[in-house]
Amino acid sequence: MIRDLNGEYFNWLCSLVQDSKPSRKASYVKLLAYLHENDFIYVLPMDGNRYDDGINLRYRFGYENNIEAPIIASYLDNNPCSILEMMVALAVRCEEHIMIDPNKGLRSGRWFWMMIKNLGLDNMCDSRFDPDLANFVIWRLLNRDYTHDGEGGLVYIPNSRYDMRTTEIWYQMMRYLSEYRRNVGD
Repeated sequence: MIRDLNGEYFNWLCSLVQDSKPSRKASYVKLLAYLHENDFIYVLPMDGNRYDDGINLRYRFGYENNIEAPIIASYLDNNPCSILEMMVALAVRCEEHIMIDPNKGLRSGRWFWMMIKNLGLDNMCDSRFDPDLANFVIWRLLNRDYTHDGEGGLVYIPNSRYDMRTTEIWYQMMRYLSEYRRNVGD
């Protein structure tokens, strides 16, 4: 039996963030597949770390599913890091390294869907998926053509004194989580 590692991997990525999707009844497979089909291209050198985190998810998938690293390398490393991989990896890293709280459970999905909402893609369930709008949103993200406070990007902090367009993604997220904790007390 030949395994569909690409399909298994995509489903595994989705499972890491499905808990907190906007509507538990709506399907977002088209949007998530679109994000997985598009390469994460970065312009700030330090965002290469987000690229690497996305690639490293492939090996975590292999580890958690008893698939040896050479097999992962053969079947999954033939593509660059996708936007989905980068976003899932960022959400997981935020939860596991910064926001972990055993009393609240895993919230990787919360951080992922916050980014989807900030991008303006949260209403794009399968029945409303618009590839032209998705192309525009992803173009805006990759070209950092969003507002200075991040509106239209992954991280939006209203009235931010920092220009999110010139701030690496990790620091954008850290500023967001700092504001989140301050405002929510979480």
